[in-house]
Amino acid sequence: MPEDVAGRNFFKELASLIGSAVIVTTTAGKTFTGELKGYDPNSLGVCLASARDEEGKSFHRLILNGSIVGEIVKAEEPFDLKALASEIQRIFPPGEVKYIEDARVIQVLDKIKVTESGVEGSGPLTERVKMIFDKFVQEKVKK
Repeated sequence: MPEDVAGRNFFKELASLIGSAVIVTTTAGKTFTGELKGYDPNSLGVCLASARDEEGKSFHRLILNGSIVGEIVKAEEPFDLKALASEIQRIFPPGEVKYIEDARVIQVLDKIKVTESGVEGSGPLTERVKMIFDKFVQEKVKK
């Protein structure tokens, strides 16, 4: 039973990388960068879009057989939702902002949902949270 949970968690983590910039190193030591578009859960093969090898050769789509995939690393810095939650907490009463780390979600007043993709909800409070989100993203881009 614990193996089932570990396996589900593994594939959940791998699935969370879809759409992200990754660096894939093969067992032969070759390195490819690109956007992870998908993977085969049976073979652990991966599909990269807009891929480049270490020599700069580019590929529109690159599919690597799972038997040669040695390592997959997320190339971009993860969005710091915990820091964003701290910023949002400054304007709401204590306990009204919850950061759910496993789900990578911030819940505000049990009505507003914030993820690294944006803010979901409606009304003036949602607009206020969107302003904080936008400012946070702009400051991250400046760095």
